[in-house]
Amino acid sequence: MSEKSPLRQAQEKFVAAVAVRSTGEESSFLLDALGRTLYQPVVAPHDMPPYPRAIVEGFLVNAKDTEGATEQSPKLFNVVGRVAPGDATCPKIGSGEAVEVATGSLVSNDPVAIVRAWEAEQVDANRIAVKRVFPPRFFIEEQGCDLSAHVEVLPAGIELGPWELGLAAGVGVEEVSVARRPTVALFSCGAEVIPFNEPLRPGLIRDSNSIMLSAAITRAGAIPRFAGIMPDDFETFRGALAKALKENDMVVISGGTAVGGRDFVSDLIRDVGELLVDGVPMKSGRPLIMGAAAGTPIVGVAGHPPEALRGFRLFGQAAIDRMLGRERAIPEDSV
Repeated sequence: MSEKSPLRQAQEKFVAAVAVRSTGEESSFLLDALGRTLYQPVVAPHDMPPYPRAIVEGFLVNAKDTEGATEQSPKLFNVVGRVAPGDATCPKIGSGEAVEVATGSLVSNDPVAIVRAWEAEQVDANRIAVKRVFPPRFFIEEQGCDLSAHVEVLPAGIELGPWELGLAAGVGVEEVSVARRPTVALFSCGAEVIPFNEPLRPGLIRDSNSIMLSAAITRAGAIPRFAGIMPDDFETFRGALAKALKENDMVVISGGTAVGGRDFVSDLIRDVGELLVDGVPMKSGRPLIMGAAAGTPIVGVAGHPPEALRGFRLFGQAAIDRMLGRERAIPEDSV
């Protein structure tokens, strides 16, 4: 068995410190639940289908009445009625009688069968001829054949997509219990960093990370809250970080790994909580710094945009998955 990479070890150590399903639950209507994480399983309130129904167009007959039917010696049936989709009852069928049905029509629980329309020869306006034997319940979908009442339709921890929402609607569920989206405070740092929409001057760089990481946080299932561009001042940053930790479920810090020879972000995390990962030997190196304060995860990523996004995907997304209770593997490095 191969030894785990330093990156995988760092990910597992960090993720283990994040509480599972920590955000709690809230109710959501199906139309608002796309992309949300299911918190409580969806259970079928009744059988699906809720009644036996025809799966083809044709004629409902007593199966016993088709015994002995052949091409040379067909059995004749009098058509005595019709059952359409939406009708609440199906009439009792007497010997030698047939009832026209459409796909989806309710049928009785008797030993009946459906003769497909193209297998029923029209003799006259009210009679059909059947030229082969049909076994009981032929072309009938039985009650509960798809789902039985009280069976779990969708498990907790899945992300609700179009198919999942359709399944929930199919069993008559209007609202689902979903994990509350965690809020994530996002800091950009560096004396040279300016808001992305300000004019660029020599020696400065635009803060593209706040937009990029906010989008990544949203896509991961959380709510980004940009907390600002922080100066290289430890006490100012410490105060802002302490406030963000009280008001949010997670904090992401982009850049500011080392300032003036000091391990800036590492020292910040040590000051407010526990430092869990102090750099990872990989392409982005030391900027990957992780910690937690009173159970709130802190993710420190590089200032360089491609590495910032990569670091968030490897650690931030994994933390959000765990907070939401998603049944998803820890992301792997693509490089």
